Amino acid sequence: MNISIILIDDHPLFRKGLVHLLADNRGVTVAAEFADVLSVKDWLAQGGRADVALLDRTLGGEDGLDLVPDLKRHQIKTIMLTMADEDHEIRDAIEKGVDGYVLKTSEPEQILQAIHAVSQGASLYPSHVMQKIAQGKSLQGAFDKLSQRELEIVSYVARGLSNRAIGDALGLSENTVRNHLRSILDKLGLENRVQVATLALKYGVVGRKTPSQ
Repeated sequence: MNISIILIDDHPLFRKGLVHLLADNRGVTVAAEFADVLSVKDWLAQGGRADVALLDRTLGGEDGLDLVPDLKRHQIKTIMLTMADEDHEIRDAIEKGVDGYVLKTSEPEQILQAIHAVSQGASLYPSHVMQKIAQGKSLQGAFDKLSQRELEIVSYVARGLSNRAIGDALGLSENTVRNHLRSILDKLGLENRVQVATLALKYGVVGRKTPSQ
């Protein structure tokens, strides 16, 4: 099966090197090269077709991620090929819908493997980022284990109230609040109230309405 590729990168020298790399591999053909967003959109509007796009995030003053929806509409798989290795950059790309994320510092064989994998319908992202994302989703879902009373207490903890102040607000004894907090820590797998407050703010638990609100 021949895989048709388009290269979208604003560095001519890098594109030239990538074309040379791909030219040495049977089954992979470079259909077109682009340096900016508008050129890609014009090509697509004129009926351009390809199987996979290798796309850089930074295209001059433009964001390469803006092209992902257009590429998806034309059934073109997208691999972000970039120097950006920060977690938030990768998360942005995943949320936008890219099929793969490969760093430009990768070995040539890794880039080729990504092309073949994505063209066959697989997704390919850095494992360390996927582990963090999975952990984040797990923690977010952990709040669903809490009772309504515990969610109320978490909300007050996130606002910085002491156990006594929380008890006064909810009509509970300080010892009862302490016991609830211990249960909350166990259910969330956390060690202290600071961690509870941090996660509550991160996942919007403070804004959740409870029966008493």
